[in-house]
Amino acid sequence: MTTLDIDNINVSAFDPMPSPDEIAARLPLSASAAGEVRRDREVLRNILDRRDHRLFVVVGPCSIHDPLAGLDYARRLKALADAVGDTLYLVMRVYFEKPRTTTGWKGYINDPDMDDSFHVDQGMQKARQFLLELAELGLPAGTEALDPISPQYLGGLISWTAIGARTTESQTHREISSGLSTPVGFKNGTNGDVGIAVNAILSASRPHSFLGINGQGRTSIVRTRGNRYGHLVLRGGDGRPNYDTVSVQMAEQALRKAGLPTNIVVDCSHANSYKKHDLQPLVMADVVNQVRLGNRSLVGMMVESNIVAGNQAIPEDLDQLQYGCSVTDACVDWPTTEKMILDAATLLRDVLPARNAG
Repeated sequence: MTTLDIDNINVSAFDPMPSPDEIAARLPLSASAAGEVRRDREVLRNILDRRDHRLFVVVGPCSIHDPLAGLDYARRLKALADAVGDTLYLVMRVYFEKPRTTTGWKGYINDPDMDDSFHVDQGMQKARQFLLELAELGLPAGTEALDPISPQYLGGLISWTAIGARTTESQTHREISSGLSTPVGFKNGTNGDVGIAVNAILSASRPHSFLGINGQGRTSIVRTRGNRYGHLVLRGGDGRPNYDTVSVQMAEQALRKAGLPTNIVVDCSHANSYKKHDLQPLVMADVVNQVRLGNRSLVGMMVESNIVAGNQAIPEDLDQLQYGCSVTDACVDWPTTEKMILDAATLLRDVLPARNAG
């Protein structure tokens, strides 16, 4: 019997992938870890609802590529989180997937061995293991929802989710966000357009039905209730910042016009720091000053930070990788991170309680 060669003509293989339930069974969520994630999400919802006066800060490596260095960073961040916990709520940035305009390393899930072998099944399992250790440490995790299937594997361990500038306009990512169990920060478009993110927040707040997978890995019609904890992330655009007081006020107006809460997070990296990692402290200082001067819409910040400053190319010999240094976007180092967070906490400690009470 002959068949017409009309399907999958550019597909070389379909490799089996363990289902979400299978990977969860191999790496189960303990009661203590589940309780931690539940509490972390509640804190973030309370901040967005103004029932908690603190600001949250999503801080950590641009991407995770070395779990040992990642956990080293996490332990440092946990100690810092405990020190500033009365004022700032620290969420570790744990990005396993990286969007690519053309080519490049796609992240720890897609290529955990960093050699184009693309052992996605191993990457997913290793990512879940990392998140489990973070939860047991008592540190909330924030990540970007890039692949529409990954949340079924990892979503139970995530406390805060970002939708990136390249995908905020995507219908798929708006639909996914409507069903996520976490608050979701939508970044403005790469051209700086805030309206794209406002529309995304509105869309995600409503019920949707779309194709996805269930815990058994079976294709399903996913029906969502809508997520009312969408919020705006300003990350600059077209090479220009948008965290200044005028830009923030215009973003507030756009949210009010759409009937949305004026919840704004400033990403201290990307175009807001002209893609120069060492300018992030200046961006954070400006945001802190706006809050001190009376701003009520700024609820959080994002910082790209690692143990070592800057970034590095991925060498052919992975033994030559510099420990604790980013292989994607450049980051500020740990001493700088610590100073940024401690300075912000000191300046905001007496300001934030009165801001919510006013």
